[in-house]
Amino acid sequence: MIKLKRLIADLCPTGVPQVKIDELIAYEQPTKYLVASKSYDDSFPTPVLTAGQSFLLGYTNEEHGKYPASVESPVIIFDDFTTAHKWVDFEFKVKSSAMKMLTLKAGAPILLRYFWYSLSTIQIDTSEHARYWISKISNLEIPLPPLEIQSEIVKILDTFTQLEAELEKELVARSSQFNYFKDILFNSNRHRKLVSLESICTKITSGGTPATSNRDFYTGSIPWVRTSEVNFRALTDTEIHISEEALNQSAAKWIPAQSVVMAMVGATIGKVAYTEIDVTTNQNCCNLIIDSKKADYRFVFFWLWSQYEVIKSSSPGAVPIINSSAIKRLQIPLPPLAEQKKIARTLASLQDLIQSSEYGLPAEIKVRRQQYEHYRDKLLRFEDLVSA
Repeated sequence: MIKLKRLIADLCPTGVPQVKIDELIAYEQPTKYLVASKSYDDSFPTPVLTAGQSFLLGYTNEEHGKYPASVESPVIIFDDFTTAHKWVDFEFKVKSSAMKMLTLKAGAPILLRYFWYSLSTIQIDTSEHARYWISKISNLEIPLPPLEIQSEIVKILDTFTQLEAELEKELVARSSQFNYFKDILFNSNRHRKLVSLESICTKITSGGTPATSNRDFYTGSIPWVRTSEVNFRALTDTEIHISEEALNQSAAKWIPAQSVVMAMVGATIGKVAYTEIDVTTNQNCCNLIIDSKKADYRFVFFWLWSQYEVIKSSSPGAVPIINSSAIKRLQIPLPPLAEQKKIARTLASLQDLIQSSEYGLPAEIKVRRQQYEHYRDKLLRFEDLVSA
């Protein structure tokens, strides 16, 4: 930062010019790089990309029409409808024609990486269905300091992005470790005596939905769980709270803390959560009130999580559904209670590391992202050039 301040003071003490993006950046339509076949396979060599969040759509074996990006000759792919953009430094093909390939114009006094960071600071309204590169983005101006200053800014921001990338990589590795241990720990119990879920619960029940005609039912203080919130996590609060009257006029019942909830219908079928507070649920949740003398509730939660794919695939209909009777009959391997608690603690500590928004890796990634965005916006803001 000190070096950058010194460079700015020496090279542009009276500010920097604002230059129209169209004068600096060339674009190319993606037509000749479009993939012909959508039959992707991970064994194929060439990635198929999108500028959107998914980025990598798959791999193709098509050899012709690859964009020849490289570390020495990178490109920015830009989604014309959303303004999403990605930095690419390897050969690829694309799926969508609603994209621009952005590179530097010959002789333009700008680093592509500097423009990449500048592009991330541009905020425009994208609610209209329009192609934004030509109509808006290319007509905007950005500050253009000397190349030496651009290079120093890029070095600083690359450091931030590298730190975030390392944390993302660590999160992926820890997630793989979590899944590995989860499978190993439960596979090691395959010779244990199997018992039904029903036998380790004091009660298994479903919930209910209040009368939708009365909006006041949804303005109370009672936590009410929907299946969209059952997503392999602890339930510590809910998006919706219902009134006492709503509870009394529905089939919903209080479910105590340290219970397990499973979604029974639709896209979330087979997903589980556990309660850290007393809650109520809708009718599409199966609520397992665990007998604490027989089983550890988090052990049951993690075991059901390990069975998610099996449970989900057991009901492949247009609207997947599993009833509470089938859930009651599920057979769980049950080691001694002390061993259950040890397994649950091991998995819970890994789960916190990969999921917690307060002290896990997601929390650290969020802080790094905020730090990067703060310095990016600060470093790319200059005083306008003062005319002599």
